[in-house]
Amino acid sequence: TVVIIEHHMDVIKTADHVIDLGPEGGEAGGDLVVAGTPEEVARCERSITGRFLAGALARAAA
Repeated sequence: TVVIIEHHMDVIKTADHVIDLGPEGGEAGGDLVVAGTPEEVARCERSITGRFLAGALARAAA
């Protein structure tokens, strides 16, 4: 098992499992927003990361 903290969508889109904590940073964050495959995270409307990840996945599929 490898756990990394990452902000680059090109890395996140290749992960087997993503855990998105937020919705913001600091005191406004730290809650579980969504966990799952990159595709599942990309479909989560509450996830800010998911919005960016959806774009990265779409570009990779093109």
